[in-house]
Amino acid sequence: MNVLETERLNLRPLDAGDAAFILELLNGEAFLHNIGDKGVRTVEDAVRYILEGPVDSYTQHGFGLWLVELKEAGTPAGICGLVKRDTLPDADIGYAFLPRFWSRGYACESAAAVLSYASNALGLRRVLAITNPDNTGSIKVLEKIGLRFDRLVRLSDDAPEIMLFASDL
Repeated sequence: MNVLETERLNLRPLDAGDAAFILELLNGEAFLHNIGDKGVRTVEDAVRYILEGPVDSYTQHGFGLWLVELKEAGTPAGICGLVKRDTLPDADIGYAFLPRFWSRGYACESAAAVLSYASNALGLRRVLAITNPDNTGSIKVLEKIGLRFDRLVRLSDDAPEIMLFASDL
């Protein structure tokens, strides 16, 4: 069951069957550097991450991170969706793709669809995004889909400063 469909992509809820993909994605060098270590080291950890993260978010908030699949082959390429963090006032858009799917426009395509869904289907009036200041690829995606830099923030007292972007929908 797809939540969203674009010209080239399907976005659907994650489930336990996606654990091997999530294990690979969350342990990639770029994910660890730009997003952080989620402590997912086994397929069992990945199942737990899916169930306690995205699936729990679907129930609590009506949204979460969705699997992004290439429409033609059904190949998992990444994740994209909305996250509601306790430390931010509004939902934020998040995405991550395996390196072999970078530079093909998939992040922009899926993130733009999620932003439209946030406004049109969920009725959200503001969506945020966060990224490391050195993540130029992510910054370009956020600016391309219409978010603007707001300020530097810390998600906790001991966390490094990150860039906060915002979009009024």
